[in-house]
Amino acid sequence: MPKRSAGILMFRRRGGEVEVLLMHPGGPFWAKKDLGAWSIPKGEYSEGEDALAVAKREFEEETGARPQGDFLPLGEVVQAGRKIVTAWGLEGDFDPATLTSNRFELEWPPKSGRKASFPEVDRAQWFSPADARRKILAAQGEFITRLLAAMGK
Repeated sequence: MPKRSAGILMFRRRGGEVEVLLMHPGGPFWAKKDLGAWSIPKGEYSEGEDALAVAKREFEEETGARPQGDFLPLGEVVQAGRKIVTAWGLEGDFDPATLTSNRFELEWPPKSGRKASFPEVDRAQWFSPADARRKILAAQGEFITRLLAAMGK
C-alpha cells in the first residue's frame, strides 16, 4: 500500500503576478540541495483520516501559521517513491521570516550514537511559478500547473 500525504500550495497575487509558497526540508540530508528539493507543506496520513484536515494540520506544524480561507482541490500526484500526494490551493500571505517549524531527532553524525534535533522545514520562500517549477520536487510541479489553470493563467 503506497504512503499518502496531504498538503497546501499557498499562493498570492503581487502586481498582477502569482507567487507560490514553498518549503525547504530541514536536516543534514537536504542542507546542500536546492533544485528539485523544495516542497509544499505536507505530511503523511493514515487510512480513514480526512486529507484536508491533515493538510491544514501539517501546514500549521511546518510553518507555525493556521491556514484559513477557501481551499481549492488540486487533486493527486504520485511522487518518484510512489507516495501519493493530495493538495489544495489556498490564497494567503505568509511571511517567511515568521517560520516556526516542528522538529525531528536524528542520529547525527551517522553511527555516532548522538541525537541531534533539526527543523522539519528550515526555510520558506515565495517563488514565481517558473522558478517554483525548478525548485519543487518534480511530481509536485503538477500542482502549480493545476493551480494556474484553475485561475485561468
